[in-house]
Amino acid sequence: MRQYLRAAVAFLLPLIVVVSQPVIGQQTRPADPQEARTVALDAELPFDPDVRFGTFDNGLTYFIRSNKRPENRAELRLVVNAGSVLEDDAQLGMAHLLEHMAFNGTERFEKQELVEFMESIGMRLGPDVNAYTSFDETVYMLQVPMGDPEHISTAFQIMEDWTKAITLDGDEIDAERGVVIEEWRLGQGASARVNDKQFPIIFKGSRYAERLPIGTDESIQTASVDSIRRFYKDWYRPDLMAVIVIGDFDPDIIEDLVSLHFEGLPRATDPRPRILFEVPDQVGTDFAIATDPELPNTSVGVFYKMQLDSEGTVGDYRRSLVEELYNSILNARFAELTQQADPPISLGASGKGAMVRTKGMYQLFAGVAPSGIERGLDTLFSEAARVAQFGFTQTELDRTKVNMLRGTQRAYDDRANRSSSVFVNEYTRAYLEGEPFPGLEYEFELVQRFLPEITLSEVNAIGRDWIKDSNRVVLVSAPEIEDVFIPSEVELLAVIDAAGNKELTAYEDTVAGSELLPV
Repeated sequence: MRQYLRAAVAFLLPLIVVVSQPVIGQQTRPADPQEARTVALDAELPFDPDVRFGTFDNGLTYFIRSNKRPENRAELRLVVNAGSVLEDDAQLGMAHLLEHMAFNGTERFEKQELVEFMESIGMRLGPDVNAYTSFDETVYMLQVPMGDPEHISTAFQIMEDWTKAITLDGDEIDAERGVVIEEWRLGQGASARVNDKQFPIIFKGSRYAERLPIGTDESIQTASVDSIRRFYKDWYRPDLMAVIVIGDFDPDIIEDLVSLHFEGLPRATDPRPRILFEVPDQVGTDFAIATDPELPNTSVGVFYKMQLDSEGTVGDYRRSLVEELYNSILNARFAELTQQADPPISLGASGKGAMVRTKGMYQLFAGVAPSGIERGLDTLFSEAARVAQFGFTQTELDRTKVNMLRGTQRAYDDRANRSSSVFVNEYTRAYLEGEPFPGLEYEFELVQRFLPEITLSEVNAIGRDWIKDSNRVVLVSAPEIEDVFIPSEVELLAVIDAAGNKELTAYEDTVAGSELLPV
């Protein structure tokens, strides 16, 4: 949804939610763009009629869409609704190691055959190239040329094998441990190492804090072969999988192939429940300060934890437009600050999204000079406080509406040229997160209907609702530079307190030549 507007406490015991399979949203009718002009706010968002989707009796979900950009290519995804958060104590890092093993051979394809096939269709082979593992999912990716029917047939055979027939030979697993450990030590990069330091603080009190996808050096070296086999058996099953195929093809042929390879997979008997783990709220402010010698830039930010908003109705869509306006205007103010002679930040961003499946977040973020962490943090809090106290101006709102309407119109006019990757990503989110997919044509009509009527008071209310003095995490990421000072938690908290007590003045909109939206 909104594919063309995407930007670019004492801890409670974690609440556990059990789901039998991912939710694809509550969409029960195909989208009619004309309906969007008058449909009630409490109406459920419809589904895009140009995508075929469904669920087989074994629980496996599929999405199929014909799309000619790029020509003669198809994007394939095997989406597994299982990641590192589901590992037990003896399996740390095994979800990721299993992803590696998928490229070491299956019952029908030895490793060299996989290599030869990938090379024959112009793809590189390997984990982290054709796949990724995160907390909640594992996704395998193939891009296949459509000139030779044998290519797409082979790709489907490989994906079918990944669902049930990965070769988990003990000697091969032991050999792959060294590859993963080397990746853990050297290959993951500075940003990933910083995340590994900050995630346990961001997710404190939840299972996510203890289940980083990379695992640990010790767990990768010592976990038993049986532990990875158990993870494969427990979680790689049809009711936790989706197959997504988008590209330049006849959808009838592809639907037959999907049915041939996946409809007959046996449904799991007595399956383990797929659990969603809550991230608890917190009292006050936590700090996640991380440095790395190879990190190229310095940044500071703050996460405000919040409940996830529903996305399923027309009214939810309208609310998301109000939020987009708030973020866009604040981001424009940050951009203006970067143009000063001695800018306090090199970039700034305001955005709202999901931390994980069970928790939302609002984030303020700034790129700063190595010695400018405190100044950058002060800027973020001061500008957010300025909006809360004085609000935005009508001219800012009008100008942002004009820009959003223009962007929406450009996306609509260019809709025939959308890349298959756009749809693949949208349907992956639909499967894993329940994000609606009403289609660009329907969304275009909603934007045209709702954006002009949104008031300044609606937009100004957003920040007061999102920004609190509790349930937040301040993040600092910085390189290790000699004689460069990294402020402590006490010093950062003092900056926040001082920003809250600062005497502010209202923002003056001095942008010349503003083109305003007619009222």
